[in-house]
Amino acid sequence: MNRTTLSLIGTATALAAVTGFAALTVPDASSGGTAATAARLPVERSTLLCPAPTSSDLAETTYTSFTPKGKDARTAGQRNRAELLPAERAVEGAEKKPEGRGKDARRPDRPVVTLKQPGTPVTAETSDAEAPALIGTADGTLAPGWATQQTTVISAGEARAVLGARCTAPDTEFWFPGVSTAKDRQDYVHLTNPDSSAAVVDLEMYGRNGKLKSTAGEGITIPARSTVPVLLSTLTQEPTADATLRVLARAGRAGAAVQAEDDKRGGDWLQAAADPSGSAVLPGIPADATSVQLVAMATSEDDADVKVRLAGPSGPITPAGHETLHVKSGMTAAVDLADVTKGEPGSLVLTPAEKDDAAPFVAALRVTRGKGGKQETAFIPATGPVEERATAADNRAKGTSLSLVAPGVTGRVKVIASAGSGGGSATAKSYTVKGGTTLAVRPPVPSGAKGSYAVTVVRESGGPVHASRSLELREGGVPMFTVQTLPDDRGTVVVPEAEQDLSLLTE
Repeated sequence: MNRTTLSLIGTATALAAVTGFAALTVPDASSGGTAATAARLPVERSTLLCPAPTSSDLAETTYTSFTPKGKDARTAGQRNRAELLPAERAVEGAEKKPEGRGKDARRPDRPVVTLKQPGTPVTAETSDAEAPALIGTADGTLAPGWATQQTTVISAGEARAVLGARCTAPDTEFWFPGVSTAKDRQDYVHLTNPDSSAAVVDLEMYGRNGKLKSTAGEGITIPARSTVPVLLSTLTQEPTADATLRVLARAGRAGAAVQAEDDKRGGDWLQAAADPSGSAVLPGIPADATSVQLVAMATSEDDADVKVRLAGPSGPITPAGHETLHVKSGMTAAVDLADVTKGEPGSLVLTPAEKDDAAPFVAALRVTRGKGGKQETAFIPATGPVEERATAADNRAKGTSLSLVAPGVTGRVKVIASAGSGGGSATAKSYTVKGGTTLAVRPPVPSGAKGSYAVTVVRESGGPVHASRSLELREGGVPMFTVQTLPDDRGTVVVPEAEQDLSLLTE
């Protein structure tokens, strides 16, 4: 018998500080253990993945990378740098090849975006129709709260739109309520593997009658440091206008985002909704929305009965005729809320119809602005509250708005506008959000700002506040816009002090 003694707290502490996603529960005295003092420390490494922006020859894409100023991470033996490198494009069953072979092509080992200091954003631009997906890593002082935004403008043609994506961390499961395999939609899920070994992913879709029949979505291999785009309509022979996509990694991990293009309503990136829960908050419905569609799926064996409320500027209201929504187990339900905001900005708050019956579900909104041939669409997935801090990296002096909603009791946040990418000085302003309301504001603009700037929302006091950022870049009379929710950046992690040594016995 070989006896190996490991300090589990020391191991977990190192893991937590590196990934930013690990938490450790230490037994307290009441459970018979020895209590250990916990500290909240900055993460030491962050990973972000950006999908390939578009295949349009008429597109201009801007990447904006930013880390807010804050407590320094421990930097012993680490560099302080954040960079995004091109991924390789791979098609299942074929050899992978480097992306980005056009005029703006980049070498796989040459960063597309490099950030060297916190507090000031950096930008990079491309007009390459084959621009690559990006795999990024931030270390040291640049890791806590690192954010990157990808903004693509297609100003002409049937695909004209503003497509915004918040580059996200890899994970093992994602939910996308609101996807479509109907003829008027072209929805691609972009799967990116940041690691040095292959990942294997399953794609499952659920419509109004349950799981859609498909075998093509099983066992999709994503080679190391590569990206695989999958057209959702090729996964099933059942055209479905309102569906939910589940991305589940059976080996490794991946990043996932859905690019949705509508023949008449433009398009945008649909990003993953918050994890299944018995309630949901969807912040940032614009005042002039002409159509708001809610899509939800019950993810457990129980049906979900959901109370629907719109949190407006003055308080919560019930949409006429849509007081509740019944979602059957394993099925997707959709409801057209029309112009639910009635000329005022708002946020949707979904809670259990019965307090003791909170079946988990996922939800997202498809929001349309404009009419006739001048319509544009964006998506708002359910998002968690700003627990400590959240950032939107790419903002402009004109066209940027912020939605803050307190679904329960009143909360207070501080909004910090960074220096501009081309110069200027940071500024800040605090806002109180009354319980049950949405506060829509133009965030402060940095003094003497040049270029784009970052907006960071910091929780100060009171109840939970959820947030989203909208960017409007009107073109030719079309209200082109994109909305990004602002979940907590998880820039810190709770790490116990190494007061307790646990022994692991192996044979």
